[in-house]
Amino acid sequence: MDAVKKDELCCPKFDPAPWDEKEIVWNNKLFIKDSVLAFFHIPLNLKGKVIKNTGLMQKHMAMPDQFLMLMDERMFSADVYFAVTKEVPEATTIKMSGTFLSKVFEGPYKDAPKWMKAMNAYVASKGKQAQKIFSYYTTCPKCAKAYGKNYVVLLAKVE
Repeated sequence: MDAVKKDELCCPKFDPAPWDEKEIVWNNKLFIKDSVLAFFHIPLNLKGKVIKNTGLMQKHMAMPDQFLMLMDERMFSADVYFAVTKEVPEATTIKMSGTFLSKVFEGPYKDAPKWMKAMNAYVASKGKQAQKIFSYYTTCPKCAKAYGKNYVVLLAKVE
């Protein structure tokens, strides 16, 4: 691992196999919702929101075994969804239901437009249409650099 010691890593190494080209069905899966500012899809205050919300998750013992943070991105803002195991009183808790198709991508964030195009093609190849596409950033930039892989999972909610 490059210049980062193993004990300095905050994100577990990501295994893409359970996420690549899978169909996932959620029935009232719990998330806490927050929002961030963005500039052309680049979140500006994400670190603070992650610290705040993971702190609430720990305080209320709502942290899942696998950390999952989804982003619904727009040009100048994004909604951020943190999976939780139970309602978190100090946060906006929502329930997400539906069928999602997932696909794993790897590379620099600048490739996101290509990934979106590929995701839409994948969804179409399954005879479906995406209602909304969420991004799951599997590791922080520091850990992605240390692991040598920057995996991003796109999840398309389908009809």
